[in-house]
Amino acid sequence: MKTVKIIAPATIANLVCGFDILGMALNEPQDEMTLSLSDQPGIRITHADEYDLPVLPLQNVAGVALLALMEEYDKPIGFDLIIDKHIKPGSGLGSSAASAAGAVAAANHLLQNIFSNEDLVRFAMNGEKLASGVKHADNISPCIYGGVTLIRSIFPLDIIPLDAPHVFVTVVHPQIEVRTSDSRQILRKEILLKDAIKQWGNIAGLVAGFMKKDYELISRSLEDVIVEPVRSILIPGFDEVKIRCKEAGALGGGISGSGPSIFMLSKEENTSQKVEVIMKDIFEKIGIDYKTYITTINYEGVKIIESK
Repeated sequence: MKTVKIIAPATIANLVCGFDILGMALNEPQDEMTLSLSDQPGIRITHADEYDLPVLPLQNVAGVALLALMEEYDKPIGFDLIIDKHIKPGSGLGSSAASAAGAVAAANHLLQNIFSNEDLVRFAMNGEKLASGVKHADNISPCIYGGVTLIRSIFPLDIIPLDAPHVFVTVVHPQIEVRTSDSRQILRKEILLKDAIKQWGNIAGLVAGFMKKDYELISRSLEDVIVEPVRSILIPGFDEVKIRCKEAGALGGGISGSGPSIFMLSKEENTSQKVEVIMKDIFEKIGIDYKTYITTINYEGVKIIESK
C-alpha cells in the first residue's frame, strides 16, 4: 500500500470533571486525511480546507507528530499529506488532536502497523504540545482508541479504555475562538483541598457510572468545581445552556475541552433534540453565530476508509 485515506473523529476532552485525564470520541464531525508514502525524504503538507493552517512540518500539528514517528522508524521515509478539516480549529472539539492522531495512524497503517496504539498516542502528543504548549492526551487517546478513555498517567503513558454506555451527545459550537493555550493560562495554580476532594469524588463517580452503565451516577458526577467556574466566563450563554438543558432532561455536560463548544449528554434521542432546540434559542437571542451537532460516541477512533 502506498496511499491511505482516513477519517479522524472530533473528541470531547475533560468530560467536565476529568481535566486532562478523560476524553470521548464523537461520530460527528470528523476530519479527512490522505497520506502517501514517498521516495522523497521529508514531509509535504497540503490543505484542502479554508483554514489556512501552516504547511511547514515543524509548524503543523500533524507534521510534528509524523516527525516523532519517523524518528523511531529505522529506515529513511517520506510522506505526502493532504488534510481536509471539518473540525474547526479552536472549537474545543479536538481539532489539533484529530490532525495529529490521524496522521500517525495513517502512517502506521502504511508501515504495516509496526507501532502500538500507545506509541501513536505518544507521537501525536507532540502535536498537542505545539498547539497548546503542553503534552496532553485526553483528546489524542479517544481519537486513536475510540470510545471513552482514562489517562491514568502521561509519564509513563498509561491509558485505560472505558466501557461507556450508549448516550446521545448534543454539541453547540459558538462561532468564537478560545485558544487552548490562553484558556490554560487563566486557570488557578493552587486549589483548596476541599475542592480537590470533591473533584476526585466526581471523577471516580463518572468512571464508575460509565462502567456500571449507571445513568443517574453519571448525571450526579458531571460536576466541575475547579476548572469550569474559571473557563466558563469566556463562553457567553454557558450558564443558561447548562441550567436549561438539565431542566429539559439532559444528564449533564459542560465545556468541551477548553471551549467554546458546550456539550450535553442525554440518555434518550428525543431529549438530545430538545437540548439542541434550547441551545439554538439561547445563541440566537445572544446574537452569536453557532453550529450544533447531535451525535453519539465513536467507538472506532481513527478509521481507514480507503487504501491502495
